[in-house]
Amino acid sequence: MRRLFGTDGVRGRANSFPMTAGMALALGAAAGTHFRRSGGGDHRAVIGKDTRLSGYMLETALTAGLTAAGMNVLLLGPVPTPAVGYLTRSLRADVGVMISASHNPAEDNGIKFFGPDGFKLSDEDEAAIEALTEAPEDPCPADAIGRARRIEDGRGRYVEYAKTTFPGRGRLSGLKVVIDCAHGAAYRVAPEVLWELGAEVIPVGVQPNGRNINDRCGSTYPQTAAEAVVAHGADVGISLDGDADRVAILDENGRVADGDQIMALLAARWAEEGRLAGGTLVATVMSNLGLERFLRGRGLRLERTPVGDRHVVEAMRRGGWNLGGEQSGHIVMTDYATTGDGLIAGLQFLAEMARTGRPASALATSFAPVPQMLRNVRYAAGRRPLEAPGVQAAIAEAEARLNGTGRLVIRKSGTEPLIRVMAEAEDEALMAEVVAGIVAAVEAVAA
Repeated sequence: MRRLFGTDGVRGRANSFPMTAGMALALGAAAGTHFRRSGGGDHRAVIGKDTRLSGYMLETALTAGLTAAGMNVLLLGPVPTPAVGYLTRSLRADVGVMISASHNPAEDNGIKFFGPDGFKLSDEDEAAIEALTEAPEDPCPADAIGRARRIEDGRGRYVEYAKTTFPGRGRLSGLKVVIDCAHGAAYRVAPEVLWELGAEVIPVGVQPNGRNINDRCGSTYPQTAAEAVVAHGADVGISLDGDADRVAILDENGRVADGDQIMALLAARWAEEGRLAGGTLVATVMSNLGLERFLRGRGLRLERTPVGDRHVVEAMRRGGWNLGGEQSGHIVMTDYATTGDGLIAGLQFLAEMARTGRPASALATSFAPVPQMLRNVRYAAGRRPLEAPGVQAAIAEAEARLNGTGRLVIRKSGTEPLIRVMAEAEDEALMAEVVAGIVAAVEAVAA
């Protein structure tokens, strides 16, 4: 049983276990030891972060741990999570580290690791690093301690790369684009990319102060970008989360397109161009049944995985598929990136607008979603609500009532102490009843 790593690295409340300076030091030393190449050579790690106040503390502690293990550390400063994946490969590093709690509030933070190939770590690598945090210290010799230096052009390297993913020598001239950066890691990168491609840019959420990341802005609160789109008469809005690995699209009327709709658009287009590997889109169990039906109607298939973009990427790599993601807005395009990249996904949507001349509203809804309801129930530390007999009985009753006419997904969040209850059904009244029954059963044992 692992106590540190969840579905997306290590995450928690800043200055509380496991997000303490001491644990960051131990994780840095463990990761450095695990990835240090045998024999001589330059052992190298890159560290990026978002804009949370606690990022300074964790960056310093991770640097100490990595250098103690013999790694030379390259500090990127605030950059998107996908930029860390890209620069880990580009800089020929042994390991990449991103300090971020993604879409969570500023009080939280997290540590995500990337291997030398730029992809997130396997379960085996994470288990090995966690084991090393509990083993006796094994520092490198004094003359092998690593150095740390700032890489001033890391952001610029990613900006240039992101632009290369926009088709040909195309431009965004004539498009007015709202970009909401959630006061997070992309607050400089994303507006720069759009401006350099020729768009008229309306920036939102680009004044981080260490405490306002994801605060009433970003992809988990798209109302802010939607209001800006309408107020400025923009053609489209792109709303990123705190580390810019997920995206929501806003059409010219302020309506939101989630990850399922974006994936449907891209899958259909890539299939027409012969670019969709294996005629398959990879998505999680949370993606809407309407997406599956949309793909089936075009002779394409949906491969479902457990929740988490890492699981999506693992399935894509096993199957040789190149497009996948999550309803929440992680869009993974392995032709371009090793992990979800909200900015590059947004660029693909803009490219389709530029190619077709059609408005965002005509592209943002590829299928009619099956009615879906999601409720989150917070539980107290030490509780295991899904093991309670009453909860198991409520789930069994709900499945019997749906009787094949809908879907039910009940799971524990990998990043927060939440039980997520999701149901889909054409009969919305029945759907609401079964969700309410399960939520009530979980609440009864959650405190």
